[in-house]
Amino acid sequence: MLVIIGYVVVMLSVFGGFALAGGHLAALWQPLELLMIGGGALGAFFVGNNVKAMKATAQALPTLFKGSKFTKSLYMDLMSLMFEILTKVRKEGLMSIEGDVEKPEESPIFSKYPSILHDHHVVEFITDYLRLMVSGNMDAFQIENLMDNEIETHHHEGAVPAHCIAKLGDGLPAFGIVAAVMGVVHTMESVSLPPAELGMLIAHALVGTFLGILLAYGFVGPLASLLEQKLDESTKIYQCIKVTLLASLNGYAPALAIEFGRKVLFSTERPTFGELEEHIKQSKSK
Repeated sequence: MLVIIGYVVVMLSVFGGFALAGGHLAALWQPLELLMIGGGALGAFFVGNNVKAMKATAQALPTLFKGSKFTKSLYMDLMSLMFEILTKVRKEGLMSIEGDVEKPEESPIFSKYPSILHDHHVVEFITDYLRLMVSGNMDAFQIENLMDNEIETHHHEGAVPAHCIAKLGDGLPAFGIVAAVMGVVHTMESVSLPPAELGMLIAHALVGTFLGILLAYGFVGPLASLLEQKLDESTKIYQCIKVTLLASLNGYAPALAIEFGRKVLFSTERPTFGELEEHIKQSKSK
């Protein structure tokens, strides 16, 4: 919704200001200029990216028009889940969670938290490292290094769409100049026309530069910034899981381990100690 509102504000401000200054909006409607700019940018996008990058970008774009799923409620469910798993480990031993790890969709613990269970990547991250803990062949330092590498890989992979969109936005002003130069060339080859018509041709050429800059900084560029913000949000949940599991591996009680995880969350999503404690009590009673 904010993306749409932002686009409306940009258009009203730019085109509204132009109209209030006495400009004629019809003069800005140049579909051939848009064809040159948009088509050139799209072609360059195809040249500069492989199929995986283009597919990732296409999948990421619809998420820009949705709200974030990483809410305080989601994190409270996550930490309640982690608390129950670590409590079971502390009481019954690591082997007691083998069934939960191998088939989380059938686990009575995971099933209580559908918001977590529906996220395949998060569930896989949790169960993979719990499986390593159950195996008992790796110490906390090795697991931490492996977690860091996986989180870094996730972040680099998630940065591909933002990088592609940013490069696309960076190229739009240049394609706007290309369209303007083509318009100037057309004007120069039409010098035999009356001055009034030559003026119209020059105006049409200048619209190319205007459209390239407007599309770059008013429409495409902000999308890259938003994708980067969403990537940071999606990475934070893995850092929360990492810190919680490592605290448990280092011998801290489940209540303290999830406190470690709570502390790494952004302040906008971080529940208070009391809120989390109450949520865990309610979850245990289900």
